[in-house]
Amino acid sequence: MSEFTVGLDWGAREHSVCVVDASGRVRARWRVPHDREGLERLLRDLRHVADPSELPIAIERPSGLLVDTLMDAGHPVIAIHPNIVKACRARYRASNSKSDDADAFLLADLLRTDHHRFTPVRPRSDEMRAIRALARARNDLLRQQIMLTNQLRAHLENGFPGGAGIFADLSSPIALAFLQHYPTLASSRGLGEKRLQAFLSKHAYCGRRSASELLARLRAAPERQLGEHEDAAARNITLALTSVLHTLGERLTLLTRALEHASSETAIGQLVMSFPRTGRLNAAQIVAELGEDPHRFADRDHLASEAGVAPATRASGKSHHVSSRYACNKRLKNAITTWANNSRHADPWAKALYDRARARGHRHPHATRILARSWTRILYACWRDGTPYDPTLTTPRG
Repeated sequence: MSEFTVGLDWGAREHSVCVVDASGRVRARWRVPHDREGLERLLRDLRHVADPSELPIAIERPSGLLVDTLMDAGHPVIAIHPNIVKACRARYRASNSKSDDADAFLLADLLRTDHHRFTPVRPRSDEMRAIRALARARNDLLRQQIMLTNQLRAHLENGFPGGAGIFADLSSPIALAFLQHYPTLASSRGLGEKRLQAFLSKHAYCGRRSASELLARLRAAPERQLGEHEDAAARNITLALTSVLHTLGERLTLLTRALEHASSETAIGQLVMSFPRTGRLNAAQIVAELGEDPHRFADRDHLASEAGVAPATRASGKSHHVSSRYACNKRLKNAITTWANNSRHADPWAKALYDRARARGHRHPHATRILARSWTRILYACWRDGTPYDPTLTTPRG
């Protein structure tokens, strides 16, 4: 282990730094602002302590600008989960108090005494950083789209319920285009079957419902007569929300295409897509969280725990409780379980494993996690060996 260890308590505007020596004595403390000059000063002061390659730094965040800056400078960076830090506070003080300086010391001393329990953060390639950024930005925009769609639906239910229910997906281009043409109940009064058919043809509607069916759905909705001023306000709100949702939908489409293309060009992306029902988008979401280096996971069980598909067991004396794992990479968990759920519709082995779990009395989410855990074991083996998935080598197991 190095002669010195560093603990860094991250902050949005300021970071607290603590350096301890091999005996646990504090050798230096200081704070730096989160700006260019502050980060340059941080690296300069750390170089005065020891060579960057020999000065490991413990931090609670595994990614971000600060972590990238430290790793680019040559420092080994060890991410310690906030739950571990919280559990270890009682090791240093009886009270439940918390301060940035105290946490910086705790991180440094924890790295000094328990360094063998933690794995340094492995740097990602520029390609993988781009894929992760695209995937996470897409997920954030998707949440915004859902939020705005719910806001639009709630608004329409108050004065124009038919506009909210005429098409199945309120955020679809055809539904948004309709509401931009007919933003209120009053504006849709003169809409007939021929005009609606012309509108559908102009916007290349898929034709799942005929114009007469859609019109009947629109007319069957309850009505509420709005006053002149309220109708004008409702019109402005509908146009504002549909305009934002339309732009957001276009941006999401472009981001999705960029993400799928970037992932499919990588070796790990092609390997993940060799599995049944991963699909280009789901595979890209998995790749974004896995990265390119299988050695960052100690074994297949480590990967399953990271993905949240391995159960968490609490046992003491006669007490024995097994529950779903919550301390995990939730983005990876969502991507892996989505893939597992889709795979049972295409792969006989996956369907048999899922059906056996259901027959034992497990609910759908639990059975899906059981299947996902088996898939992660196979994925880890293929990833480690650099070989694509071969269904002929898969044997059913529980």
